[in-house]
Parts: sequence; C-alpha cells; structure tokens
Amino acid sequence: MNAPIAEVLVEREALVARVDELAAQITADYAGKELLLVGVLKGAVFFMADLARRIDLPVALDFMAVSSYGSSTDSSGVVRILKDLDLEIAGREVLIVEDIIDSGLTLSYLLKNLRNRKPASLEVCALLTKPSRRRTEIPCRYVGFEIPDRFVVGYGLDLAERFRTLDFIGVLAPEAAAEIADEAGSLL
Repeated sequence: MNAPIAEVLVEREALVARVDELAAQITADYAGKELLLVGVLKGAVFFMADLARRIDLPVALDFMAVSSYGSSTDSSGVVRILKDLDLEIAGREVLIVEDIIDSGLTLSYLLKNLRNRKPASLEVCALLTKPSRRRTEIPCRYVGFEIPDRFVVGYGLDLAERFRTLDFIGVLAPEAAAEIADEAGSLL
C-alpha cells in the first residue's frame, strides 16, 4: 500500500517482538486456566489474532464493537455498543484486547459494562496507550507501547477504514490525514 506516512512509530519487528513478550507474560499469569479474549473491533483484530496464536493456553475468542469516534479522529465521549458478545462471561477469566487507549472513556464504559456480567477476572491488554490524552484512569495490566499524542494508523488502526493492513504503526502526513478525514466526512 502506498500510504502517505510521515513517520513510523513502531516497526513491524518491534510489534512482533512485543506481542511475543505480552503472550509469554499472559501465558505465565493465567497458567492452568482457560482464557477468554474479548477483542474490541475493528482496530484490535490483527493484534488479537497474533496474540491469541502466541498464548500457550486454551483460549476462546469473542468480539465487541463499540464506537465513540464515528469517522472523526477525536473521541466524542458518547459510547455505543454496535456488537455485543456472543459468549457468556460470568465466572470466566476475561482479557479485553484493545488496539489503543486514548482518552480512556470508551474502555471505562466497556469495563463497567463487562464487570456487571460477573467474570471471575477482568483485565485489559492494549497494544498502544497515549497517557497524555487520558481523561479517566484505566487499569491496564498489559501494554504494548506508550506513544505520544499523535493520530496513528496501521496494524488494525485506521482513518476512515484505510491503512488497517499496514504491518507497522505510523503517523500519516497531516495534509493527507486532513484530506482523508474531509473526504470521509462528505461521504457520511
């Protein structure tokens, strides 16, 4: 893909190595247990697939789709569940797999919602986190990378459904990002 990338923040090799490290830690922490990974669609799909294949435990997968962005690059703060879980989580070891924690508002809502379903445990694994953007504290047990306050794409993250399949995390050139966001806004 010929993407207008201004900067690569996380190279493919670093992603692979960090996913391996996270999987090893999760395997150790949940030894002897069955784990349910709950992926937050669509952004976490590549990360979750790679992570699940590397965890050396019985792992079940389920997905939720939540939205607080629309086609914008900033969270609106209003969270909507677009797709709920198919599996029951009561009494299960549950690990939410998230692509990025930005303001924390969406994940805070999701944690509250899932806690009410009485899992045995509920933890978070995020590929990326932007602490400078946090508006609420989020307990995140596993973090891939801490990044600066930049809008990023690749490895599942997108702008207007573009750039998800890049095998690295990058920052779009500002003029390209603005053009794509404007184009997407006119399509809505």
